[in-house]
Amino acid sequence: MSIALGLLIVRLVVGLAFMGHGAQKLFGWFGGYGLKGTGGWLDSIGVKPGVFMAFLIGLLEVAGGLLLVLGLWTPVAAALIVILMLGAIITVHGKNGFWVTQNGIEYNVILIAVSVGLALIGPGAYALN
Repeated sequence: MSIALGLLIVRLVVGLAFMGHGAQKLFGWFGGYGLKGTGGWLDSIGVKPGVFMAFLIGLLEVAGGLLLVLGLWTPVAAALIVILMLGAIITVHGKNGFWVTQNGIEYNVILIAVSVGLALIGPGAYALN
């Protein structure tokens, strides 16, 4: 019981956070910049076409987060999150070192580790698996 509850808590926190990040990009919710603002920033760092990429990234963040929250296709959800975080490391955070206080890869690495761990362990008993 406690393992299943622990897995549910991890899935909910990480999955909802990813859904929130996707909503920031897609709709400008939660202090985000929406498609146009995020797209403009992506264009400025060389990720083009920016608006399309903002849509794609936002959609994958919402989809991966939702799958994680539901405990459905957990390996697919984890793969989406890992791919997104590797993209963030390559395009933005990698050059800044490890610590998040310097906009480094710390947060991305933690999310990758949690996602891979969930994919290996499974979503637990409280899942639509």
